[in-house]
Amino acid sequence: MVRLLRVLSGVKIMMLKRVLGKGRTVHVYALGVLFAICSAPVFGQTDKEQQMLDSFQVEKGIVYKTVNGKKLELVYFKPQHLKAGEKAPWMLFVHGGGWRGGNKYNILRSAFSGTLKELTENGIACFTIDYRLTKNHITAFDSVVDCKDAARFLLKNASTYDLDPARYGVWGGSAGGHLSLMTALGKNEDFPGEAALADFSPNFTCVASYFPLTSLVNPEVLAGSKFEDPEVLRHVLDGLFSEKPELARLLSPTEYLSEASPPILLLHGDKDETLSITNSLYMMDVAEQNGADVELLEVRNAGHSFGGKHISPSMEEINETSAQFIISKLTAK
Repeated sequence: MVRLLRVLSGVKIMMLKRVLGKGRTVHVYALGVLFAICSAPVFGQTDKEQQMLDSFQVEKGIVYKTVNGKKLELVYFKPQHLKAGEKAPWMLFVHGGGWRGGNKYNILRSAFSGTLKELTENGIACFTIDYRLTKNHITAFDSVVDCKDAARFLLKNASTYDLDPARYGVWGGSAGGHLSLMTALGKNEDFPGEAALADFSPNFTCVASYFPLTSLVNPEVLAGSKFEDPEVLRHVLDGLFSEKPELARLLSPTEYLSEASPPILLLHGDKDETLSITNSLYMMDVAEQNGADVELLEVRNAGHSFGGKHISPSMEEINETSAQFIISKLTAK
C-alpha cells in the first residue's frame, strides 16, 4: 500500500505529482567543487557535537569486520528504560557523504539526532557504522556488502548486546539513504560478505531513507541535479552506467520493490538540487505499481539535508515523524 504521510497538525496534505524537471536549465558543476561539497567531513569534534555525543550512553570501537587490514567499526548508542532480560529492537544507521566521504558521526547532524534521541529513550538500540568508501576500485557494491555485514555481525552477536534478533531496521541520508535502501532490499545472496558471518541473513523490519538516490537505471531521477552528468557518479560503479548496466541495476533500490518489501519511509526536500525529490517520487510510482508499502514525507522549501529557511514541517517535526514511524514498526505486536 502506497500512501502519503499525514504529518503533524498544521501541515497541509496534498497529492504529490511526479516532477521530471522538464524545461529547467541544467548546470553541470565541476567535479572538484561537487566532491568538496558532497565529501566534506560532517563531524568536526566541535564542543557542541562532543557535548551531544556525551549525552548518550555509547560504546565505541566495536570492530565488525576487517578488510585488507582496515578495521570497520560501529558505535553503539545504548537504549534506555529496558526491563531486566528484555531484548532491544535496534536500528542500523548508514552515513552519507557522496559514497566517498563522510563518517559514522553523521548521525549527530540535526536531520537525525532528534530521532536518535527519541529512539534510545524508547528502548531502541542504535548503531552507526563505518563502511568502505568508493575509491581505488571500491564501488557502492562493496559499501552495501559492508552494511549487510554490520547487520550480520549484530545478528550473530545479538545475545552479547541484548538485541532482539527479529525486530530491526536501517536508516540513513543521501548516499546513506541509498545504501540503507539497498541494505534492506538487496538480496543477501547477491551481496556475500565475511565467511564468518555467512550463516546470518538480515531481514529488516523497516527502512527510513532521507533524500536518497533511488535508481541508477532511470536517468530521469538525476535530471537537473548535481549528479546529472554520468561522470560525476563514475566512482559509484567504477565506470559509467552504460558500461556496467548489470551492476547499475543491482544497485538500484527501485528494482527490488514488491509486496514483500519492508515498510519504507522516504523523507525528501522539494528544493533538493543535489539528489532531486524526483528520486523519491519515482520510488513512490514504482511502489504503487508493485504493491510495496512506501510513505513519503515531502519537506517544503528544503534543500539537501533539509537546508533552507521556513522549511515545513520543521526539523523537530521531521525528527519526530521519523522516530514515530520507526517505533511503530519495531514495537508492533
